[in-house]
Amino acid sequence: MAQHSLKEKIVLLTGAGGGIGRAVAERLAGEGMKIILLGGNNREKLFSTQQAIEKYAPCLVFPGDLTDTAFLSESVAKAVEMWDGIDILINNAGSAANTPFEKVSLEDFDRIMNINVRVPFFLTQLVLPHLKRSATATIINIASVTAHSGYPQQSVYSASKHALLGLTKSIAAEYYKDNIRVHAVSPGGVYTDMVKVTRPDLSPEGMIMPEDIADIVHFFLTNRGNAVIDEILVHRAGKTPFQV
Repeated sequence: MAQHSLKEKIVLLTGAGGGIGRAVAERLAGEGMKIILLGGNNREKLFSTQQAIEKYAPCLVFPGDLTDTAFLSESVAKAVEMWDGIDILINNAGSAANTPFEKVSLEDFDRIMNINVRVPFFLTQLVLPHLKRSATATIINIASVTAHSGYPQQSVYSASKHALLGLTKSIAAEYYKDNIRVHAVSPGGVYTDMVKVTRPDLSPEGMIMPEDIADIVHFFLTNRGNAVIDEILVHRAGKTPFQV
């Protein structure tokens, strides 16, 4: 596949305070992209990511509550006003819990479904008009192997990631004629703070690193030819091949 330059392209990324989001931000900053970091429960971590990447690339930061649709709308409007467009949207922010099904609370259900489904749904709606103006419009949704399977004590997380994958497929089918590429990355155990919650049984040895997922995101964005990969399903090297 022919390599496409990402220099000066504008990417909006959620969940960049750590883990996969920060690794993706750092990887794309190295390509000279203009990066918008949107939302974050931990502002200190979000600004830490900004400090790490702004020596390589321009960076805007909009800290706030991603579940607040007014915040999403205002932030997208401000970013477009400042940089006159958005080329790429990466829905990475996620929430999880490790709870027996019978003990899942309404609060946990709403929190996980809001972050993992509602936010990417309505953020994509807001960004879509600007993607339609871009020659390299791309949406990448960070899903999970739980979008293809189910694990004990992860009922809400699994349901949310199934929903996100379904959303990804629907948007991809609806907008491919507008030259908007929509991809899903579905990783297994990535060594992040969240996986420590969802899979406390896993040890760090042999786990996927956030930088591995950043490389996959980079591959999607730099290889925009006639061959299209809709989803990449990623498992740990120690897992049985072709099983999730």
